Amino acid sequence: MISRNTKNVLVVSFGFLFLFTAYGGLQSLQSSLNAEEGMGVISLSVIYGTIILSSMFLPPIMIKNLGCKWTIFLCMACYISYSFGNLFPGWPSLIATSAILGLGGSPLWSAKCTYLTISGNLQAEKDNKKGQDIINQYFGMFFLIFQSSAVWGNLMSSLIFQQDTNIAEIPEERMQFCGAALCNENFTTTGNFTRPKQDLVNILMCCYIGVGVLAMLLVAIFLENIDVKEAKEFRNNKDNHFFSTFLATFKLLRDKRLIMLIPLTMYSGFEQSFLAGEYTKNYVTCALGIHYVGFVMICFGAVNSLSSYTFGKLAQYTGRIALFCFAAVINLSSAIALLYWRPHLDQLAVFFVFPALWGMADAVWQTQTNALYGILFPQHKEAAFANYRMWESLGFVIAFAYSTYICLSTKLYILISVLLLTMLTYLWVEYNEYKNPTPAVRHNKDVLDDMQLKDKEKTQIVSQTKL
Repeated sequence: MISRNTKNVLVVSFGFLFLFTAYGGLQSLQSSLNAEEGMGVISLSVIYGTIILSSMFLPPIMIKNLGCKWTIFLCMACYISYSFGNLFPGWPSLIATSAILGLGGSPLWSAKCTYLTISGNLQAEKDNKKGQDIINQYFGMFFLIFQSSAVWGNLMSSLIFQQDTNIAEIPEERMQFCGAALCNENFTTTGNFTRPKQDLVNILMCCYIGVGVLAMLLVAIFLENIDVKEAKEFRNNKDNHFFSTFLATFKLLRDKRLIMLIPLTMYSGFEQSFLAGEYTKNYVTCALGIHYVGFVMICFGAVNSLSSYTFGKLAQYTGRIALFCFAAVINLSSAIALLYWRPHLDQLAVFFVFPALWGMADAVWQTQTNALYGILFPQHKEAAFANYRMWESLGFVIAFAYSTYICLSTKLYILISVLLLTMLTYLWVEYNEYKNPTPAVRHNKDVLDDMQLKDKEKTQIVSQTKL
């Protein structure tokens, strides 16, 4: 019999699974599906640029006024709008729906992280265990389910696009433009780029809209509003002004630990955007065709999902540092290999090896970084996770913004440089945490126990005085 808190975590996890089955599949396809004038990657830049803006003020305001449940519900609707935008692809529809999605992006993830952290602390209090261990397990459970969205979303796109009868064969002489061998400025004329029929694209978008609506219904019906009391008290408290809530995200930047976590958080955006925007376009679509993108990303999603749960459980035995170093070694070695690998049709298996390795590393970056924010800033969860989304989104924006302007080899060197900086600043945070541990969150039960203990001490003193 699962506990109430675990049940809520499962509802959140499956809600995100359905929602990101749609968005994850769309993100993987944007650089290839809407390649004309870089429209796809620019729309992704708009998404993450808007997420940065929304991170500055929306998460604390929405979460504290609406509670985590209804914040998640409303922001899911913003994500669904992007699928509608792809039904009628063009600059106005894609940019407008990208901005709408971006506004909901930061509150959605901040509310999810806050909800999981609260649930983990409540369950730890109930089981008399360390809060960070349960939080790690809950984030591992969440990412086990959530990361599998890459499997289902990309499976949909691959199966539907395989029905296209206009799949073109790539000439052998054009294979030289794939990978990081040459600095190719005009991908659409040299790669294996053939856009699927619009009818097939419309069928895929309708499927994505359907699973997005299912996610909203799941959250609305089955998710418990565990912080409804806190939200109500916040709304009724006249001392809580908009300006002070707006500044909550920025006030946390006075903490040196958060400043030193910025490279780690931004790297999460860099590495995800590289796989979704660069690897899918310059390796997979260029050499195999867009109909293979889904199958390759399924490999990434499956490995990512299984690794997320495994690392979430393993963290309590190995600690975070060993896992972060493991992920860094995987990404570093993969990036170096991609600099020299020349993709070809005869090497089909290799196209799946890199996403599998990337998925294993990404599982560490996602589960452990989310958990780390919850552990280091227990008193400022909403502001901390808003900062997380803001800096991760900045990594996405930068990577997608320069996607159409610089060579792939340069992008790989940038990725490697950010990774090295990330490990230096992260290890400083861990050293600081070792020297000055973050105080554990005090729950109502702890306060009550202290009061009872003090009452007993007072009683004993009074008794001794009477004697």
